[in-house]
Amino acid sequence: MSSGDGTRFVSLGAGDALKGRLLHDVPLARYTSWRVGGPADRLYFPADLDDLAAFLGRLPPEEPLLWLGLGSNLLVRDGGVRGTVIHTRHLNGFERLNGERVRAEAGLACAQLARQCVRQGLRGMEFLCGIPGTVGGALALNAGAVGSETWDRVERVVTIDRAGRLRDRGPEDFDVGYRQVRPRFSGEEWFAAATFRLEPGDAGAGRELVRTLLARRGATQPTQQPNAGSVFRNPPGDYAARLIEACGLKGVCLGGACVSPKHANFIVNTGTATAADIEALMAQVRRTVREATGVELVPEVHVVGEPAGGEA
Repeated sequence: MSSGDGTRFVSLGAGDALKGRLLHDVPLARYTSWRVGGPADRLYFPADLDDLAAFLGRLPPEEPLLWLGLGSNLLVRDGGVRGTVIHTRHLNGFERLNGERVRAEAGLACAQLARQCVRQGLRGMEFLCGIPGTVGGALALNAGAVGSETWDRVERVVTIDRAGRLRDRGPEDFDVGYRQVRPRFSGEEWFAAATFRLEPGDAGAGRELVRTLLARRGATQPTQQPNAGSVFRNPPGDYAARLIEACGLKGVCLGGACVSPKHANFIVNTGTATAADIEALMAQVRRTVREATGVELVPEVHVVGEPAGGEA
């Protein structure tokens, strides 16, 4: 079936009975990689895309929505999130298609996608092995590493809107840039799945490349402490980590949040951090770098929710 803008609706025949799990007033700290965050009014775990479509179709059109995968690249404030959070952990399907193509759902971990492709003897997704997020987040941010980016490999995507309607879209429907993807259409839609085009490769060589990339990540990033990945985008022609380190900010702490001594573009939770600590440290880093260098660092991390006590 086609819509007025030329895209195709994907019908999954959603039934009346919901199969997922709905929780109320759930602290989000356990679902975020920083291990901070206040409660969500509602947290829904759809069982599959069919169930997600049915659930969204039942929500009021004005209901605030937040999509959550592995909780990286995200700071949930201590006051929590009003509305409904959709957790994509069960939307983790993977399928080898004809030719050198694979289809992955939004909740599949990037590392799992990389490994699945290697097992299939396909080359091109190894760079995702060290990205601590999901396919949905990688699509939304054009996640990248070691010179490769997610949208380099995208053939088609499936999006879902507030009414639970799924659409098949192509790269031409989006403006894709460095760590940002903007739709060329109106209305709210979120990534539900994607088809990637890859190349034939050697599984053994792929496994070795994955091991090399993970070893490099472990040596250069604070993987043993709660963090959300890179905090700031790299400015044109430079690196955020270099600027932060040049300003003497490595190891600087506010409360339980510290600029990692291992990698200056990571903020770690040393065990007692609040979201307020992390947000305040982000602001201090931005201010110090701006005053010292004139460069305005742009956060890569998305800050959502309300401060503790509901204060603005």
